[in-house]
Amino acid sequence: KMAAVQGGLVDTVDKKDIKAEPSEDGTGNNNNNVNENRIMSPSPSSSSSPGNNNNNNTATESTVDQQTLVAVLQFLKKSKLNASVDILRREAGLPEDSLDVKGSDPGAQGAAGGADLEGVDAATLLNRVTVSSSAGAQLPTKDKAEDQPDVNVVLSAYSQQGDPALYEVYYSSLKKFIESVLDCHRAELSQVFYPLFVHMYLELVYNNHENEAKAFFQKFSGDQECYYEDDLRVLSSLTKKEHMRGNETLLDFRTSKFVLRISRDSYQLLKRHLQERQNNQIWNIIQEHLYIDIFDGMPRSKGQIDAMSGSLAGEAKREANKTKVYYGLLKEPEIELPLDDEDEEAENEEGKPKKKKPKKDSMGSKSKKQDPNAPAQTRSRIPLPELKDSDKLDKIMYMKETTKRIRLGPDTLPSICFYSFLNAYQGLTGVDVTDDSSLIAGGFADSTVRVWSVTPKKLRKVKSAADLNLIDKESDDVLERIMDEKTASESKILHGHSGPVYGISFSPDRNYLLSSSEDGTVRLWSLQTFTCLVGYKGHNYPVWDVSFSPHGYYFVSGGHDRVARLWATDHYQPLRIFSGHLADVTCTRFHPNSNYVATGSSDRTIRLWDVLTGNCVRIFTGHKGPIHTLDFSPSGKFLASGATDSRVLLWDIGHGLMVGELKGHTDTIYTLKFSRDGEILASGSMDNTVRLWDATKAFDDLETDDFTAATGHIHLQDNSQELLLGTYMSKSTPVVHLHFTRRNLLLAAGAYNP
Repeated sequence: KMAAVQGGLVDTVDKKDIKAEPSEDGTGNNNNNVNENRIMSPSPSSSSSPGNNNNNNTATESTVDQQTLVAVLQFLKKSKLNASVDILRREAGLPEDSLDVKGSDPGAQGAAGGADLEGVDAATLLNRVTVSSSAGAQLPTKDKAEDQPDVNVVLSAYSQQGDPALYEVYYSSLKKFIESVLDCHRAELSQVFYPLFVHMYLELVYNNHENEAKAFFQKFSGDQECYYEDDLRVLSSLTKKEHMRGNETLLDFRTSKFVLRISRDSYQLLKRHLQERQNNQIWNIIQEHLYIDIFDGMPRSKGQIDAMSGSLAGEAKREANKTKVYYGLLKEPEIELPLDDEDEEAENEEGKPKKKKPKKDSMGSKSKKQDPNAPAQTRSRIPLPELKDSDKLDKIMYMKETTKRIRLGPDTLPSICFYSFLNAYQGLTGVDVTDDSSLIAGGFADSTVRVWSVTPKKLRKVKSAADLNLIDKESDDVLERIMDEKTASESKILHGHSGPVYGISFSPDRNYLLSSSEDGTVRLWSLQTFTCLVGYKGHNYPVWDVSFSPHGYYFVSGGHDRVARLWATDHYQPLRIFSGHLADVTCTRFHPNSNYVATGSSDRTIRLWDVLTGNCVRIFTGHKGPIHTLDFSPSGKFLASGATDSRVLLWDIGHGLMVGELKGHTDTIYTLKFSRDGEILASGSMDNTVRLWDATKAFDDLETDDFTAATGHIHLQDNSQELLLGTYMSKSTPVVHLHFTRRNLLLAAGAYNP
């Protein structure tokens, strides 16, 4: 594809066979690549442009351009793309009969050779177009079968290039220009350095200019932003053409356009400079490999740009975050709270308020009205499992617990109970705690899953089939009788995986446990029999994370194959495959209403997916390293993310914007958790600390006036110290999991690292 510039300058061109064709978006605001090449390089319509001192050169190049254009038009006509032929012909200013009369144009011989296209295949034509193009101008080609990008096709665009000795000159010239512009434009235009540097280096390598490539890399790699350090390390290892084949990172960079968000004034400044300098090499890379997302308004500051940049493919396009997201909570089923004569309730008359609704939220779920931002609870949205009697009993218990919940805030911080795994020898790879805080499970590098009871109640298996036949099924205590007391123990070990277990997730009803492993499978375990019920096979590589839906039944997994998969416990095959990340999917999380799934990735982006359609509805960029943890606020409005860059970022899901940055940790953040009432956000890190943040203040301080729709960005306050409520050190235990109990006690877990 050509460069797509939003705002009416250059639009996406998406034709399968030839890409020098104008796009038809109905707006009348598109300038296609032919136009741009006509502006940038000598051609019939710009033969008098500065720098063309030699008339012979002008005539030759005009002829070559005309030949190329006629050849392209003939091919389009042969492919019966008549509408495209007309548009391109009009744009180029050619007469209507230019395709019918052979040899009638100034380049008679060449045009005649290119006009009779019977029997000429696409490859021959494209080769002719490529060869006849002037040295600087590229007419990139696209293979017909490029739905899945073929390595050769992806790399072939690098075969058309200019004088290798001039690459340093071009880049230095642009650098000098950008450093000389006004401060307000400099920060924005500096964004083009990194993608240009990478593509120019790769062009040199692909065309076997190894020495020039090495010199280019050494001279300019130090100028790039520090958060691209890891990418540059990978790039520095690509020194020969052979190294480029099969390199996933490179193919990702080549096939996904690097997105730059630039104000219209800054863009016009850059465009004018490149046109005046006749700098085709750089202009072609901008056309071919970058997507310029233009906005009207003041240019953004360095701080604003740095907050949003750092991902593998630049920032998210603004239109990617415009889709309506139903982030509201589902209406809770009405369950009557029985009037028990328990001592606790006799002491506390507030122990049975019917207005208290179950489930996590204190902000929106009290109301009996449907939340206007909630998804429609009909069969047209996703079907959720019916509540069983045991689920209703559990909800009643939850309501009772809720009445004893401590309201947290800056003055009432939670107590923290830390579970240290001893003698794990760095083998603890995943932890989860049940919603009622009665069980804790760990995944280990020795491929086992271990489950512990953290209450006095021991873990028991169901009796054998023969023993179950002897039980009176009508008795009141039948649920107790079916359990085998001989098997009672404080912990159970689950064997089955053949590699380290990275992801662990309990079902909301505590009957099942999911585990994901390096062996590429996800396993569903019964917590009644402590055996494996199902092995889900779909990922071909390690599965880094798995998580149950808050409503049970559905779960999502993400792995090294760069996709997340949605499953239902009773289906062997995934229901949805969420594809779009450019690197491993490292963490997954369901939205509280189960209609959306958030995924974090090593490509340094977070994506929100609609479970119903499978579409990506939000892309969040801003982290400078792989993302390790995600958590939604109980209200469903906000998302928190933590990564190897030691930062916690806060996102407004409805507006699709970053709204906060919490700095304080000194190492990778492994876990985040909002308190049950959404007042506090807890973060756990490899720096052996748990930190508590004032979530209410972080979100309440937002003024909707600050949401600048034009730039898709707000002014972030640097108020981490004001929001930090407490830091709690462990002796030498990285914090890998956090969990708030129903009464807002904070549980933390990690493996002691002596």
